Amino acid sequence: MEQGIASGDVTPRGAVIWSRADRPSRLRVEWSLDPDFRRVHRGPDAEALVATDYTAKVGLTGLPPGRDVHYRVWFENLAVPGADAPPLIGRLRTPPADPAQGTSFAWSGDTCGQGYGINPDLGGMRIYDVIRRSNPDVFVHCGDLIYADAPIRSERRLPDGTVWRNLTSPEKSKVAETLTEFRGNFRYPLLDPNVRALHASVSQVWQWDDHETKNNWWPGRVLTEDHRYRVKSCDLLAARGRRAFFEYAPLARHPHAPGRIYRHLQRGPHLDLFVLDARSYRGPNSRNLHRAFGPPSAFFGPEQAAWLAEGLTRSKATWKVVVSDQPLGLMIGHGRNHFEGVANGDGPPLGRELEIARLLASLKKNKVKNVAWITADVHYAAAHHFHPDYARFKDFSPFWEFVAGPLNAGTFGPNPVDDTFGCKPAYVSVPPGTRPGTSPLAGMQYYGMGRIDPDSRTLRVTLHDLTGRLLWGIDLPALVG
Repeated sequence: MEQGIASGDVTPRGAVIWSRADRPSRLRVEWSLDPDFRRVHRGPDAEALVATDYTAKVGLTGLPPGRDVHYRVWFENLAVPGADAPPLIGRLRTPPADPAQGTSFAWSGDTCGQGYGINPDLGGMRIYDVIRRSNPDVFVHCGDLIYADAPIRSERRLPDGTVWRNLTSPEKSKVAETLTEFRGNFRYPLLDPNVRALHASVSQVWQWDDHETKNNWWPGRVLTEDHRYRVKSCDLLAARGRRAFFEYAPLARHPHAPGRIYRHLQRGPHLDLFVLDARSYRGPNSRNLHRAFGPPSAFFGPEQAAWLAEGLTRSKATWKVVVSDQPLGLMIGHGRNHFEGVANGDGPPLGRELEIARLLASLKKNKVKNVAWITADVHYAAAHHFHPDYARFKDFSPFWEFVAGPLNAGTFGPNPVDDTFGCKPAYVSVPPGTRPGTSPLAGMQYYGMGRIDPDSRTLRVTLHDLTGRLLWGIDLPALVG
């Protein structure tokens, strides 16, 4: 069980438990409300076979809401009875059912990017340990989990002459093209005990973005310009990457759409998480200036956007937090004249902005209150206030977007701001002129925290660096009526 254990997509009464063996075996899970497992409940079993790279996961049901649940996991050796792996112990916290209980979450993204992997000289990716000690109820990884397109070398010489050292693995020696290589990319972060410890003690919510496949990919893209790839089809790369993602992610497959990643997670009376997929349904990166909405200007895609609008409207939770792959109001370029994100420059909604405008107008029309967005992707931390008073598009209610990352990658930014939806930065963690790809040695690695007070129903959002130091925070009172 070298890759450890994890829990994910925890609901008030259920959870997914994940682990990986190194040979054909059967996953066994027990859970208890007692740390010493005096009274034990048995979960279902699952086989770990070569077809799933010896990964296995089970769904626990009947858990009590608002409690710490202790679980232990082991594998029974199918080939040699009795030669079983010793158990590993984990903990998760179920969302409350009682409105008198609060809730919390942490989030960030971008792991092992730009050639910065697990540095043993630094004790590995220590920010994962800092997040664990912050004791959130759940950790949301907003994508770029693996950087399948960024090989990890044993050493990297930095501009100041410093040498960054990495642990390495065969699958991280080149860009991922085969299913074996994608699987090895998901195993690589699990070499770090900080990552394994967080996974074992804080439940996970995983999202995917581009680097689970290839930087800036979209459906139908062909990699004619990247000579590192023999496999040129992003559709084929994404299919392999998606399979490895589902094998290694502690999340269940949708019963009616097994490949679907976007989902709604109920985290108690005060919090609903809406986890999006802005990769699988988008149109090609372009100048992003379409005047009519259609497949070329899709970002979330019509079906997912309608699902999101309906889900936010129906939600009874105090706060609805949308987990997005990318920020809405920052200009993210692709080449000289094309755009990778939603924003395309100041002005009225065009291109992918048309989809966002339709969504925001729908939320205003249906009087949906207390919506906040969290994201990563741009490799710095920021807080953005969107308000119609300083926007070109006026038909929406004000909201906040919070950005945090990277966890362990190069630092970039800050990105130019687009005024279409009135994006106004209230905080930016990096100064203008930050060297693109600045090493994690500079300390500019970030995560965010959200805590909802059950009495006031205020959402407190804070941004932190890799030591846990508070950089910025805000209290958002819940709107009622």
